[in-house]
Amino acid sequence: MPWRETLEPVRMQRVALVAPQRTWRHALVTVADTGVVELDRVSDAAETAPGDADRRLARLNLPEVAPLLRVDPPDLDDLERTEPAERVAALLAGEVALAGVATDAVHRGSVAALTGWVPGHDLAAVQDRLTPLGAAVVPLPLPRGTDPPTLLRSRGALGTSFDPLVRTYATVPYADLDPTVVAGLAYVVMFGMMFADAGHGLLVVAAGLLLRGGRFRRLDRFRRTWPFVVGAGLSATFFGVLFGELFGPTGVLPAVWIDPLGQPVELLGAAIGVGALLLGGAYALGAVNRWREHGWQAALVAPTGLAGVAMFIGLGLVAWGVGVGTTALVVAGVVVAVVGLVLTFVGLLAAAGGGGAGAAQATVQLVDAVIGLGTSLVSFARLAAFGLAHAALSSLLVDAVTSLQQLGPLGVVGALVLAVVGTLAIVAFEALVAGIQALRLEYYELFSRVFESEGRPFRPWHVPTAQQESRWSP
Repeated sequence: MPWRETLEPVRMQRVALVAPQRTWRHALVTVADTGVVELDRVSDAAETAPGDADRRLARLNLPEVAPLLRVDPPDLDDLERTEPAERVAALLAGEVALAGVATDAVHRGSVAALTGWVPGHDLAAVQDRLTPLGAAVVPLPLPRGTDPPTLLRSRGALGTSFDPLVRTYATVPYADLDPTVVAGLAYVVMFGMMFADAGHGLLVVAAGLLLRGGRFRRLDRFRRTWPFVVGAGLSATFFGVLFGELFGPTGVLPAVWIDPLGQPVELLGAAIGVGALLLGGAYALGAVNRWREHGWQAALVAPTGLAGVAMFIGLGLVAWGVGVGTTALVVAGVVVAVVGLVLTFVGLLAAAGGGGAGAAQATVQLVDAVIGLGTSLVSFARLAAFGLAHAALSSLLVDAVTSLQQLGPLGVVGALVLAVVGTLAIVAFEALVAGIQALRLEYYELFSRVFESEGRPFRPWHVPTAQQESRWSP
């Protein structure tokens, strides 16, 4: 598979499921068993009159069970007499699900049909299952103005652990690139810079490895996020080495890059620099997504497209030129920024419908876009602010422990207790703060430039057959 395809959602194919009336149920059961077909739903389940299976299922009054289906319609009276209650509930739930889907079918003479979506790589396998029934999944052209559902590609343990980060914000639109891995890496970098301590970072790594081991049953639902936790801990350890922090400014590690408490201005500059790199990446990804969504014209004039990229680069060149005292850089930056401003105004004016009112609206939005760019960049100063707060809090603990050690044997014991309790408290509190702040920067400053709309997740219909619940292997 070309590397570019790994960044895109799975290609979806619009299809029609067509089958003879005599094998229609069998075809639906087969499709349900594959679990890779999303069928269009037209009717509202809440407005559909309950059938016999619904009423029988309600009478059982059992907890919700995973539905099952049989190829042939079961005799419900015989089913209730001969099968355990849990299995009866599962088969009844399957019949309810089947009836709900069948309600939306179109019947013409001896043929029935439904429309839906299938991942392109599963189309042939589904067809092979349906061919013996005289049924077929017929590829259809994409309806104008319709976006396919989004199914992201498998990206291994690392990518899977980053999934909640993006999914909580939005479903990736079908036309967009999948930013999950890049977004996850950006998050752990920001977390590490705010939580910079080699000792504390290693404790977070240990917590991630414990999570992977699955010893704590209550945390099983978070188990797949262990690479995310370990990555955040390694990032914190890395920045801790750069900042000379090992369970605080103990002096065990020399500062390789910046001493947070001794060089706060340099730390602030580094945070703004990291923010500029992350914003540049978000603008670049946003420009690609605008092109994929609406074509090059939209990508050219969108505030989160090439116009926004030009404004960002232009202002960066101006700042660079002022900083080093180079007039040529300042002039070049002004020219590039003005080009970006003009393109952005053109796009906003077109979106506003033109005219005097549209021009006024576009002007206000343009000013807001420029201010937003500046405030977004300044927002990354929190990488330095919370990193400095973490170092200061650790420094206070180190000073307190050192003072207690000088009070004799009891002081040594107290210092040991304080060191353990204080370290755990700092790790818990600062990890929470750094995690929230990194999430805030990810969502408000980066994702707002990557996404302009939200996609719809691919939801295949899956009800396994009672005879063999896992015989589908795509």
